[in-house]
Amino acid sequence: MLFVDHEGINDPRINLAIEEYVLKNLEIDDDTSYLLFYINKPSIIIGKNQNTIEEINTDYVEDNGIHVVRRLSGGGAVYHDLGNLNFSFLTKDDGNSFNDFAKFTKPVTDALQKLGVKAELSGRNDIQLEDGRKISGNAQFSTKGRMFSHGTLMFDSEIENVVSALRVKSEKIRSKGIKSIRSRVANISEYLTEELSMEEFKAMILRYIFDVENVEDVPQYKLTEEDWKNIYALSEERYQQWDWNYGKSPASNIQHSHRFDGGTVDVRLDVKKGMIENAKIYGDFFGVGDVSEIENRLIGTRYERSAIDEAIQDLDISHYLGRISKEDFLSLIY
Repeated sequence: MLFVDHEGINDPRINLAIEEYVLKNLEIDDDTSYLLFYINKPSIIIGKNQNTIEEINTDYVEDNGIHVVRRLSGGGAVYHDLGNLNFSFLTKDDGNSFNDFAKFTKPVTDALQKLGVKAELSGRNDIQLEDGRKISGNAQFSTKGRMFSHGTLMFDSEIENVVSALRVKSEKIRSKGIKSIRSRVANISEYLTEELSMEEFKAMILRYIFDVENVEDVPQYKLTEEDWKNIYALSEERYQQWDWNYGKSPASNIQHSHRFDGGTVDVRLDVKKGMIENAKIYGDFFGVGDVSEIENRLIGTRYERSAIDEAIQDLDISHYLGRISKEDFLSLIY
């Protein structure tokens, strides 16, 4: 495994472009994988399938100059700032690793244990402390035999800004049995026996993951001038575009939402004279496939259960929506 340094860049539109570029362009095989660290200025990173406007407190975001950027992976919206260390493991997709969060979080939790922080994977994709408070959320993306599994590490984040910047749906709060975000998230710095700066924390985690004495001994891939040229072009083409980060929400007159074990699925349909003219699927689920393939099947279909069933009969719904069955999906729509 090789470490890729983001070289002090704190712009999420660049850092997410680095991640995508490494995944799709550098050599990745059985013997070559990468670890990327990055730290972003205040920003909200939106899951690939989420409706941005409904996930953020727009007034707070605009008043405080917070970047809003959509990522490639599924899952929910997260708040980043300079007190948050993000990690990303980029590797070959062996067909068994997608949704196996334990595989990728274990090196991180092992490193935290060495710092005296008792952390472990909990639930679907969180790293929690022994008192049940969350310090990390994780998500994954897979394409063409390659994948990344990335996550946050709240080291010394402004938690009150997390509360103010994000809108949390009431059903999600109810499902977790909590009264507020503030009561269930924590900073790692609160649990350390000695005071560390972010740079010191980052260096120690890096050393523990690679099992070396000095940071200088960590094997590294140095991004070339050509790499950087392509990264900045990708950032401009995708991560700096309003259409990617926000996107247009089509008209809909039918909306059905439910929180399954595999995440929330929110289906919106524009039905006229009994026919589905528009379809949009939102949610924080983890799927490999692009949900637009389901949406396109629904458009032009009569809004009745049998017709919808026939339209999607050859699709593996779990490929797109994670741990959600076709029967569950049909019951949700109709």
